[in-house]
Amino acid sequence: MEEYFKAQLDLLRQEREEDWKNYNSVIKTSTVFERRENGLCWYPLIIKGSELGRGDYLTVEFERTSKVDDFHQFKTGSPVALFSNSEANVKRLEGTVSYLNGNRIKVNFRTDELPDWSSKGKLGLDLLFDNGSYQEMEKALRAAESLATHHKVGSLVRILIGEDSPSFDAIPSTLPSSPLNDSQMDAFQKVLSARDIALVHGPPGTGKTTTIVQAIKAMVQFQNERVLVVAPSNAAVDLLSEKLSDVGLNVLRIGNPLRISDKLTALSLDGRMAVHPAMKEVKSLKRQAAEYKNMAHKYKRNFGRAEQEQRKALFNEARQILKEVDRVETFVVDDLVSKAQVITSTLVGANHFAVRDLEYNTVLIDEAAQALEPATWIPILKAKKVVLAGDHCQLPPTVKSEDAARNGLSITLFEKLSSLHPAAVCMLEQQYRMHSSIMGYSSQVFYGGRLKADPSVADHVLFAGDDPLVFLDTAGCGFEERQEGTSTTNPEEAALLVRHLQALVSMQHEDGRPPSIGIVSPYKQQVLLLKELIEDCFAGEQYGGKISVNSIDGFQGQERDVIYISMTRSNTSSAIGFLSDFRRMNVAMTRARKKLVVVGDSATLGRHPFYADFIGYVEKFGVYQSAWEFVG
Repeated sequence: MEEYFKAQLDLLRQEREEDWKNYNSVIKTSTVFERRENGLCWYPLIIKGSELGRGDYLTVEFERTSKVDDFHQFKTGSPVALFSNSEANVKRLEGTVSYLNGNRIKVNFRTDELPDWSSKGKLGLDLLFDNGSYQEMEKALRAAESLATHHKVGSLVRILIGEDSPSFDAIPSTLPSSPLNDSQMDAFQKVLSARDIALVHGPPGTGKTTTIVQAIKAMVQFQNERVLVVAPSNAAVDLLSEKLSDVGLNVLRIGNPLRISDKLTALSLDGRMAVHPAMKEVKSLKRQAAEYKNMAHKYKRNFGRAEQEQRKALFNEARQILKEVDRVETFVVDDLVSKAQVITSTLVGANHFAVRDLEYNTVLIDEAAQALEPATWIPILKAKKVVLAGDHCQLPPTVKSEDAARNGLSITLFEKLSSLHPAAVCMLEQQYRMHSSIMGYSSQVFYGGRLKADPSVADHVLFAGDDPLVFLDTAGCGFEERQEGTSTTNPEEAALLVRHLQALVSMQHEDGRPPSIGIVSPYKQQVLLLKELIEDCFAGEQYGGKISVNSIDGFQGQERDVIYISMTRSNTSSAIGFLSDFRRMNVAMTRARKKLVVVGDSATLGRHPFYADFIGYVEKFGVYQSAWEFVG
């Protein structure tokens, strides 16, 4: 047990060092504009307002005034530093992001007022290195190691690291009615009967979210539990929060979701606090404190001892009022938490101040196959029983350190447990997304042939006589790949794809119902090239702005009627780079509902068994076409 956690701590150390090195190399050598381009800076900003926050914090709201659509890496809880370009020796004020919505951001600063330099020049926010998340993960690993040696409280930890085996109770004789198919019902029963762990393996389109929502509802209403539901991404947490609320559960979303909707605002801690009856008193007290502070600010630098004492007294009075504000807000938070049936957050968010000390009978981790193992231990330590849901045959977690990934950090707890405790795993087998021929190869390679298409989708096509699966082979056409920086592009392949799509769209217009279309590629530069071509060819037409073009990773969790995959690689050495990650290709191929078109060079791809077998599968169950039919 000691060796297990020592290895995890070492992997985490490698990841932190690589993350810091990458961050530091960008920050040290880059201008504010380069930092902004890398998603590490919001600049320029204007101040939209400020208010007294909890404790000794000042909450300031900022808004981006240009480059409003730029990619960024800011999120709730991120450490940031405010700066002004007016200072020769740039002064900075550090704080924490408390809210993020579109181009507005709120930051908590531990200060009574902003410094004088904040009113001069243009303001910006730099994203600081987030050591807090690493500290939380390290703390959780050390706590898990310590717990494992205790016979009773450490039993779950020992099961999770393979020292003990899981156990199950008899399935309750009376279960609530549930709209689930047979394999979903098996998973539902597995979750409810598990004493310590259960795994729900959900391949693409099999209704994993539906299944776990029904299981959580049963645990709350049938077993009278309060459940903690977590996931590695805000998007996954938001989706589950909405679905759980839709089935009538009292959900409290901890942390501010990045994708704010009216429903999510109403579910969030801040949203619930805003409408709590006791907050009227808080607003009144904050106004009083602000008045005292404003009076204190009237005393400028050149004043005597009496004025100095008066200023000090006014600030002290404001602080006393803010202590009462903190007391009332703490009561409000505790009241909301006590009434919640389901609490939802990210993995690290499970240690949010509002819920840090709570314990649960059950913690459910969604998208567990994309979560770094050290992060999963943060919520696990709060549980008697853990349910993990995900699919280790799709995208793995993002690991920045190649050494850490190679040494095991890319292997998730979900994947380990699937091998250690197969009796705890229930795979969902009926999918509701893909035509059977699109589904077939993934089912065969990744899911042991167990995946079945529901009759409602098994034979659905765009229009009568259409071919749902196509491989468009560019071999022999001279469509050579090109290196662009650290990425790869293939202009001729991109142009061919667009011509094929134009032909498909012209046929589809006759049907009267335009399909949804997605185009994916593993390579960033190919994605950018395809976006340009699509904008040029479809601007102003029926599909203008409606064709999604993204990386494979960016399409995770999405689906379209039609998916095109630009494989991009075409070379004499059969080098395929990213394409050798077959789980990534599983994601790409399973985004399509009614038609999948793969564009690639069989001479490059076919030397690799996975792609050779795929091409053979297409020849048997789909349509193999040579690019020569579309060239010239």
